Amino acid sequence: MSNKVLRLVLVVAAGLWLGVAAGQTAPAAAAPTAPLLVGADKISAGDTAWMLTSTALVLMMTIPGLALFYGGMVRRKNVLATVMQSFAITCLVTLLWWLIGYSWAFTPGGTGYLGGASRFLMHGMTFMKDANRLSVSHLATTIPESVYSMFQLTFAIITPALITGAFADRMKFSAMLVFMCLWSLLVYVPIAHWVWEPSGWLAARGVLDYAGGTVVHINAGVAGLASCLALGKRLGYGRDPMPPHNLTLTMIGASLLWVGWFGFNAGSATAADGRAGMAMAVTQLATAAAALAWMFTEWLVKKKPSVLGIASGAVAGLVAITPASGFVGPGAAVLIGVAAGVLCFFAATSLKKAMGYDDSLDAFGVHGIGGVVGALLTGAFASKEIAGVDGSVLTQLWGVGSTLIYGFVVSFILLKLIDLSIGLRVTEEQEREGLDISLHGESVE
Repeated sequence: MSNKVLRLVLVVAAGLWLGVAAGQTAPAAAAPTAPLLVGADKISAGDTAWMLTSTALVLMMTIPGLALFYGGMVRRKNVLATVMQSFAITCLVTLLWWLIGYSWAFTPGGTGYLGGASRFLMHGMTFMKDANRLSVSHLATTIPESVYSMFQLTFAIITPALITGAFADRMKFSAMLVFMCLWSLLVYVPIAHWVWEPSGWLAARGVLDYAGGTVVHINAGVAGLASCLALGKRLGYGRDPMPPHNLTLTMIGASLLWVGWFGFNAGSATAADGRAGMAMAVTQLATAAAALAWMFTEWLVKKKPSVLGIASGAVAGLVAITPASGFVGPGAAVLIGVAAGVLCFFAATSLKKAMGYDDSLDAFGVHGIGGVVGALLTGAFASKEIAGVDGSVLTQLWGVGSTLIYGFVVSFILLKLIDLSIGLRVTEEQEREGLDISLHGESVE
């Protein structure tokens, strides 16, 4: 090869190398794996405003939404005790979240089963005005960590509050407080870590749960079932009439739950973006479809459509779309809603009667069964264009089965331990008199 040809080859090779090098970009920085400090300029005002709003919406779901929904369904002599439970749980879980709950749920722990203690007493969650820096969660880097933590707190509040519907009219208030304290730390927090923290073992297996089908609804529903079995039936159950005392309150509560659920599902995007918009749209569609599906099923079976039925159907639809809301499109949402409305109706009527348990306000029938329906259909209908990942029913079964088994076993053990120590159930005399007077010394006239 002549020197001229060699020089030409070298020049061309050098030009090609320089061209490739110029076209390359620096490798993307690795995504953070733990909470970190950032400059205030990294925070999105739009995302933060939406997440502040979502946090308030989800808190509204428990107080006053769930409190009124459940309060209207019990008998008059137990209405104050029922709304008191939701309010007290809100206060109790808030302090547990500050103590260690947030840290165990949403920081990496190295085991896949429980987070670390870096946010014990929320240490390290900071805002430094003069330094123009603040902390963010690695799970939501465009909003302050304080906002993300409070948003997740509202989920930790409503989950144990949902359980109270299963044991309405018969659990001691003191036993309820002890159970909810232990359950929140030993059941809710670990399962939240398994599913929602990237290092959690179910997250690593690819289990999809956008806003709480497993973490919130299956978790609460199966704990409600454990409560029914541990406590036994209400006095006169199946013999004495136990109609709701005020369905107007129940309908108002259901309406507040529906509105608040937009914060629940669309807020789980942790951003004011297209995914949040789609989550909001599919939430509305699934809820409407489920409410009508329950109503028409009840109309066909019982010959009359009821207020309680359409309200319960709406909640069933909200439950079922929750795990799927960030992963599916409108058509799938309608199918999920119809399935939830029909199946939860039969779970709250035929299944409960066949199995013989007394789930007072159908916490298991609506939240447990609705959560299972939604979680499995998430695997069937998840759209890669929306979710960025493929769904798998078999993978979803791992999440459903793990939550059902762990949640039921630990809940039942806790209930039995409490029963052996301070007792779970009120006396027969207190139950007949009503919990409002016997436990709280108050009544609704």
